[in-house]
Amino acid sequence: MKQIATGSMDSCVMIWNMKPQMRGYRFDGHKDGVTSVQFSPSGHLVASASRDKTVRLWVPSRKAESTAYRAHTATVRSVNFSGDGQTLVTASDDKTIKVWTVHRQKFLFSLNQHINWVRCAKFSPDDRLIVSSSDDKTIKLWDKNSRECIHSFYEHAGYANHVDFHPSGTCIAAASTDNSVKVWDIRSHKMLQHYQVHSGVVNSLSFHPSGNFLITASSDSTMKILDLVEGKLLYTLHGHQGPVTCVAFSRTGEYFASGGSDEQVMVWKSNFDSSDCGDTVRLQHKTTSSMQAPPASSTAQPNFSMHPHVLRSQISDPSEDFNRQDFQTSTHPRSSSRSGIHNRASQSHTYRDPTSSSTHQTQTPGVPQNSSHVQEQSQASDGGVHPGLASTLEHIIGQLDILTQTVSILEQRLTLTEDKLKECLENQMEIGLHLQRRQGEEEV
Repeated sequence: MKQIATGSMDSCVMIWNMKPQMRGYRFDGHKDGVTSVQFSPSGHLVASASRDKTVRLWVPSRKAESTAYRAHTATVRSVNFSGDGQTLVTASDDKTIKVWTVHRQKFLFSLNQHINWVRCAKFSPDDRLIVSSSDDKTIKLWDKNSRECIHSFYEHAGYANHVDFHPSGTCIAAASTDNSVKVWDIRSHKMLQHYQVHSGVVNSLSFHPSGNFLITASSDSTMKILDLVEGKLLYTLHGHQGPVTCVAFSRTGEYFASGGSDEQVMVWKSNFDSSDCGDTVRLQHKTTSSMQAPPASSTAQPNFSMHPHVLRSQISDPSEDFNRQDFQTSTHPRSSSRSGIHNRASQSHTYRDPTSSSTHQTQTPGVPQNSSHVQEQSQASDGGVHPGLASTLEHIIGQLDILTQTVSILEQRLTLTEDKLKECLENQMEIGLHLQRRQGEEEV
């Protein structure tokens, strides 16, 4: 794992470098709270969505360069890259889902059948489908090529805050405001599993890359790790002091990160047994009964423990002259409850955005209440490709991404210059006409 991207209601995007001497870079550009962030598949671009109605593409470097999509007419709730990194899908309170090209920042098409705010939209692993969730209590499945809705799943007690595809692409999971998590088969359109393990609204979820585990984040201040193969709750994780608003596994599944309204971003080491993370297997079919939260008497103290660490970190503002301020955060031991029979270790690290000194001596808040969103990135070589070749290819892709982004920025600046030049010429013509009129009046 190399970097973590976070966004919050302070309108900033933060990129955290995961090294012993952690350094966080703050990216300013949005005019209102950031609602969603995601790395591109190559890791060389970061997309962010905001309440300012725009989506921005960032090159995660010290220059903090970005380009803006004037995406929607209302808050943009979600942004997601396609698997090939060439396309973006966005979801908005204007009740639409829109698809864009990444490199030319060009609008492609809009999906318009929702009748209320759209909370989330994601591509399927093969990029053929798009799934979306809305306050209209539906989860819609779209064919990207035909641009038609091919099925609607209906929520009755609440609506889905977050929805995502299983790594196999055969099913979806939804985090609902009725405190439950549902797993649906997109081929048979049947509910496979229904977990009622939280006592508060479920805000976010993330599949482990193996497809065997699902982690959920809730306003009840806990995260739950679900065993999808056995159809049962494995762990309840306590750490945040308030609603947990987002959670994401790294690309390899070795880590996951969570963000909450307590202004903290926590990084956890999953330490799943290797036997649990092998080939993806079919989900246990649980349509006849729902997974209920275990009674309090059955929640035992776990054999594993979280090991908090005191971390020293540095934050830099790329737009300023790299003023830095060290800070120290201590994560105190918190309780964890466990359901199931496996024994796994878990570690957590906590990050807070410190006060950043700048030329204006203003304070930069951390992740404000009810706002943080996390997208975690890790780097792993393809088992079928030589590590050296994989590294070279990744470097080339990264350079192409940066070159494309630079060309886009130059195009924007050229357009701005042309507009200014046109405005100057128009002003000059007006001045000339005014002078001619004055000369004519004087001759008369």
